[in-house]
Amino acid sequence: MPDAPVYLDHNATTPLDPRVAEAMLPWLGGRHGNPSSVHSFGRAARAAVEQAREQVAELIGAAAPEVAFMASGTEANNAVLLSVFEDGAGGHLVITELEHPSIQRAAERLENSGVEVTRLRPGADGVVEAAAVADALRPDTRLACLMLANNELGTLQPVAEAADACRERGVPLLCDAVQAAGKHAVDVTSLGADYLVVAAHKFNGPVGAAALRVRAGAGFEPLILGGGQERQRRAGTENVAALVGFGACAALASSELDHRIERLSRLRDGLEAGLDGISDARLHCASSPRLPHTTHVAFPGLVGEELVVRLDLAGFAVSTGAACASGVVEPSRTLLAMGVSPEEAIASVRISLGTSNDEAEIDRFLPVLAREVEALRALSAEPVAAR
Repeated sequence: MPDAPVYLDHNATTPLDPRVAEAMLPWLGGRHGNPSSVHSFGRAARAAVEQAREQVAELIGAAAPEVAFMASGTEANNAVLLSVFEDGAGGHLVITELEHPSIQRAAERLENSGVEVTRLRPGADGVVEAAAVADALRPDTRLACLMLANNELGTLQPVAEAADACRERGVPLLCDAVQAAGKHAVDVTSLGADYLVVAAHKFNGPVGAAALRVRAGAGFEPLILGGGQERQRRAGTENVAALVGFGACAALASSELDHRIERLSRLRDGLEAGLDGISDARLHCASSPRLPHTTHVAFPGLVGEELVVRLDLAGFAVSTGAACASGVVEPSRTLLAMGVSPEEAIASVRISLGTSNDEAEIDRFLPVLAREVEALRALSAEPVAAR
């Protein structure tokens, strides 16, 4: 019997924890109700949603009333940016080149409407200095954005220090913590962010459930209008099953975080030690503060997208930060911003581990990776006419 495929792309999404699925199951079948209804069915649904809110709030160190549920991290990031600049009065926005496309694209829309945007580059270590954020602030700055952990590199950013600088200048800070939650401690008090975003599917919860923490007293206007759900912060009937799952995965992450970090770090270190056996493998940001489960590596002389396809055919799922437009592979914006050459950026892949992985899978993966890298390098060395 062939070996089962191995999933090594947990930064994209994670498998649903069976314990989370079990918690959700009643709300996918016999239990139902609109949380806004006053009868017993509605009250039961409301209780389930509020329990989930408490569980998510505990994970991030927030007060439950500060937590608003949304459908995705993308929606939550969009909601903050478009809320702050809703009045059309222009002003200044500070973001980094590390931010998720949900912030990058929203910033571009705001820029087209008259907002001035400053984009900060990371250093060669994949980290944006807090001093750079502080130096970028101006009297007309209305919002700054700094993610906690980059989704491609896994590098951790100095959010707390940047938030201190923003607070001194009266500028609110949005922290996208989607990639960090469940794999790194996330505490809104120590981070000091006014707005913070997490999403369930990045740590073994369901797709379609995210949370935006809005600091008490911070301004916020809803992106989606309609009913008065989520304390007027997000209209629409709550997805009870997904939110129950969100609460369950948050509770599990809270209780298991130290164990997960230790185990994932051990797996990643074993993986990266094995990369030494592959000629000219270049680890990115290996000495930087980073998440315990993310490895980003370049294999000069090949195209990362082609390696991803070959590994998939061999039974291993990894990814690349490159973008494909009109059939042309373009290098990762993040890597280019930190000074990586276009050739090395194109040759890079991301390997992200999760709670479902074990040492045996890493041992299976490494020789296959080495084989496919060498095969692609041999192909690229052949004259075109010989192929």
